Amino acid sequence: MKYVMVGAWLIAGAGLVACVPKEMPQARDGRALYMEYCSVCHGETAKGDGEMARAMSKPPKDLTLISLRHGDTFPRAKVLSYIDGYARSDLDGPQMPEFGELLEGDLIPLDTGDGKMTPTPRKLVALLEYLESVQVTR
Repeated sequence: MKYVMVGAWLIAGAGLVACVPKEMPQARDGRALYMEYCSVCHGETAKGDGEMARAMSKPPKDLTLISLRHGDTFPRAKVLSYIDGYARSDLDGPQMPEFGELLEGDLIPLDTGDGKMTPTPRKLVALLEYLESVQVTR
């Protein structure tokens, strides 16, 4: 009976290990994605001054002020919704393009602020980590 219980714990433990991502994306991983997808409009420093910003009637937002605009809290779920296009259907003016490539690849668990782990594409998590790292603090 002891051997059966030990075996069950080992199998359960192996299953948990299989669900844990190899390594969570860091801000440095998201910087390359930001430079590729976002900097043309939002600028290299994320302040909304990219080369395409000059041609827009309404300049892109300063992404370093996201937390300040939300009461000194970085709204992870809201930011993810803007990036993946879910929350952009009602925007006026030039709309941010959808970046389908960021939705591809493996899913990793991410706490988006509600305490629940949500399966999220790895590239989106990396970009989110980078954006959170460039926030201006008071």
